[in-house]
Amino acid sequence: MLPSMIVDEPAEVLANRALSAEYNVVTLAAPRVAAAARPGQFVMVKTKPGLEPLLRRPFSIFEIVRGADGTPTGISILNKRIGTGTGQLFEARVGDRLGCLGPLGQPWPLVEATTRAWMVAGGVGLAPFATLTEALSARGVPLTLFYGARRGEDLYYAEWFAERGVELVLATEDGSRGVHGRITAPLGAALQATPADTPVAIYCCGPTPMMRAVADLADAAGRDAWVSLEQVMGCGMGGCYSCVVPVKTADGGSHFVRSCTSGPVFAASTLQWEGLAHHG
Repeated sequence: MLPSMIVDEPAEVLANRALSAEYNVVTLAAPRVAAAARPGQFVMVKTKPGLEPLLRRPFSIFEIVRGADGTPTGISILNKRIGTGTGQLFEARVGDRLGCLGPLGQPWPLVEATTRAWMVAGGVGLAPFATLTEALSARGVPLTLFYGARRGEDLYYAEWFAERGVELVLATEDGSRGVHGRITAPLGAALQATPADTPVAIYCCGPTPMMRAVADLADAAGRDAWVSLEQVMGCGMGGCYSCVVPVKTADGGSHFVRSCTSGPVFAASTLQWEGLAHHG
């Protein structure tokens, strides 16, 4: 029996848009998942029928697709082709039906309009920020997206956020767009330049070293920060314990929790980053 609000539906592929040789966006007809989803949650997708791969793969819910009357009709997934499962999703054809289990995990906490929200994304870590943008925009929260990639052409969907009133701060490692270097540099500068009495909340998703650097910057500046971890998962529902991560305890130690049920969103200050880097 699945917990309430979690459904497993055969989701028809409505569209598959290639962004590059590595990235694509797949749109799935999953109305029950879409209706229940909250910003930052994820789905487990069976990328192809059969035994290869045997297990589903976790994907952040990128966009909520809506009909003309605003009713949720499906979701989209931002995918990077890395292994077998993500490769199959990259090659998915319109009309294919993929098992879609969700929504799963803990969502982003939503701040009020009196607080500025700074979203920090690295690469495919952009995925959980489209739904967050919609939710926070509806509250009137001022939004900034700090978005980093290797090259300018890898800054996918930047214009999507700009069109929704999000301030963009971009960085590329090759210097072809935005600041030359990593996105943590302009983030650190912005934290230093912002008065301490100006409320700022940081939301981050990307490679673990980047998230740890962002967590350190936020801690030094006395700012609240949340991160969305990208852990390998077997089931997505807490049964297999393949996605455990270390969190701090009150006595200065740490213990493991399941990222799929306690996360994927965590307060950055609660994670034991040394153990996470070693374990992940």
